[in-house]
Amino acid sequence: MSNDTNVDDPPEDASDAAPDGESVEERRERQGERSPYEENGDRRTDVDDPTDDLEPSSDDEDDDIETVDDLGSSVEVDPGVEVDEEIAEDDLLGGLKIDSTEDIEVPDRLVDQVIGQDEARDIIIKAAKQRRHVMMIGSPGTGKSMLAKAMSQLLPKEELQDVLVYHNPDDGNEPKVRTVPAGKGEQIIDAHKEEARKRNQMRSILMWIIIAVVMGYAILAGGRLLLGVVAAGIIWLIFRYTSRGTDAMVPNMIVNNGDQRVAPFEDATGAHAGALLGDVRHDPFQSGGMETPSHDRVEPGSIHKANKGVLFVDEINTLDIRTQQKLMTAIQEGEFAITGQSERSSGAMVQTEPVPCDFIMVAAGNLDAMENMHPALRNRIKGYGYEVYMDDTIEDTPEMRRKYARFIAQEVERDGRLPHFTDDAVEELILEAKRRSGRKNHLTLLFRSLGGLVRVAGDIARAEDREYTTRDDVLQAKQRSRSIEQQLADDYIERRKDYELQVNEGGVEGRVNGLAVMGEDSGIMLPVMAEIAPAQGGGQVIATGKLKEMAEESVQNVSAIIKKFSDVDLSEKDIHIQFVQAGQQGVDGDSASITVATAVISALENIPVDQSVAMTGSLSVRGDVLPVGGVTHKIEAAAKAGCSKVIIPEANEQDVMIEEEYEEMIEIIPCANISEVLDVALMGEPKKDSLVDRLKSITGTAFDQGTVGSAGGSNPSPQ
Repeated sequence: MSNDTNVDDPPEDASDAAPDGESVEERRERQGERSPYEENGDRRTDVDDPTDDLEPSSDDEDDDIETVDDLGSSVEVDPGVEVDEEIAEDDLLGGLKIDSTEDIEVPDRLVDQVIGQDEARDIIIKAAKQRRHVMMIGSPGTGKSMLAKAMSQLLPKEELQDVLVYHNPDDGNEPKVRTVPAGKGEQIIDAHKEEARKRNQMRSILMWIIIAVVMGYAILAGGRLLLGVVAAGIIWLIFRYTSRGTDAMVPNMIVNNGDQRVAPFEDATGAHAGALLGDVRHDPFQSGGMETPSHDRVEPGSIHKANKGVLFVDEINTLDIRTQQKLMTAIQEGEFAITGQSERSSGAMVQTEPVPCDFIMVAAGNLDAMENMHPALRNRIKGYGYEVYMDDTIEDTPEMRRKYARFIAQEVERDGRLPHFTDDAVEELILEAKRRSGRKNHLTLLFRSLGGLVRVAGDIARAEDREYTTRDDVLQAKQRSRSIEQQLADDYIERRKDYELQVNEGGVEGRVNGLAVMGEDSGIMLPVMAEIAPAQGGGQVIATGKLKEMAEESVQNVSAIIKKFSDVDLSEKDIHIQFVQAGQQGVDGDSASITVATAVISALENIPVDQSVAMTGSLSVRGDVLPVGGVTHKIEAAAKAGCSKVIIPEANEQDVMIEEEYEEMIEIIPCANISEVLDVALMGEPKKDSLVDRLKSITGTAFDQGTVGSAGGSNPSPQ
């Protein structure tokens, strides 16, 4: 493919246009047929080069993006606003002295607005400077698309190009491709259109002269007017048919960067093959002079529009395998010919010369994106770039809290219609960020959902025509912005209250209030019942409630403990376990292990379970209570159900971040062993004490307390 950068600026002498050793004929063959405007050697000296308007990259700008330390590392505020370092550690605003987010200055560059993803931001800066490909993997809403857009702003300012497609007189199905400096393409097309207009004007004048002569001759030759009209019509059709060749000389500009002042950014998420790789429109009129020239039907793909810029593809695994293979070719070659993507279309017969697509690939997705991603494409990105995992949480520090205050200011400014947030509203949002992290002393980095809460709170304040968004608006927004799963869970809980399915007082043998999570953030109380019956054959454990694999395994673990301590011959007993109203989704995970164990032991020993107690926790075969996920939401669910105590794994104690309204409603009891669970949950002192003492003697702590504690410090998946 040739890169003719002076198509609209032909030299006065043809010999000047040809490179050394190349004749004029060879040049014309290389460039395709030129318009007479260019063949005549007319030089347009009144056209300014648009590329002169592009500001050259300076050394100072390069220094600004050299390290990650200076990017978004501080919060600039208006004069007079200070940061009190003495109270910063305990202050929710990190010592930031503001009345509202109006006092916080928002950075101009996107890369400075990125919060928490220090490693990913550092990689993006390096990749932009060295033009490397990047794959970002992580949860939705952690800032992948924002980093990709920021990368396009950081790319060195290269000479952008317009791409023109010309008619090929030798083979109409193989259009020629030319690249010119950005802004020159429009000038070339205007010149060709002007030349075509002049040609058509001359042809029209000639046509009407011929028609007038024919009509005059027909009338004067014997009054044959009808014959003259027929002849004039034939002449008109001939001129109309042949005039299409003149229109075909006008090139088609498929990539126009005339107004682009920074590297282009193309989001090709979910794009089909034609939109990503380019396409050629189908032409139902393929002959008879009615067809559209093939070069006019060429459509660029995102890979071509992203030339010299960034191509961003989220959920990369959703692309067809063949599309991924072609994308890999485009990455490797830096150019990709455009052809019709539909095999049944006339466009499939057309294939252009290679079109430049020298882009930086930024692929993104969740963890499952790597499973269906073409291994060669991933290898190509990794071999010529970076892979980075996006964090879900970050350590809670005064500096990070100040950045979260700036995040709220960024969301207000980006939306443009929200009132600014007062300091107490910002504090409430930071508290919510701590809760959503699911970890003690951490803040969530799922900014999309947190930003949604900001917008809902701002909408509430704006609806009431208030100048600022207050803490009450944020609290109201938390209720209004509940997920569908949470709304269903709340409705389900209310319905269960109507039928008195929840018991939160007294003692019942074989019934325990378990806790579960519906969706991601909706806690619910899930009773578990156990009954012992004579075996019809060999004794077995029968569990109902649509248990899934992990839940079934937890039941087996529980049966191991029961067999070890019980004096009852279980070979003659069937143990029936029921998860009451588990629903169509069934039970997944093993967080009900201690619930099942307590229910079965209560039924075996005929000892009632305190119904004011709810519990959650996994159980090892040795009797240790292991950490689970979602403890905060489960505790709140127990409080809503009217329970006064809740048992959680000791390792999860650091993960508890319940709302203030629930702190006085429920007592949280951490336990490390099944014997501790039974000591709290069972009633009837003499029998309970004897059972607990016996259980302590045959079960022990299989893990060191420090080890269990560190496990809880991780971020276990919700179960």
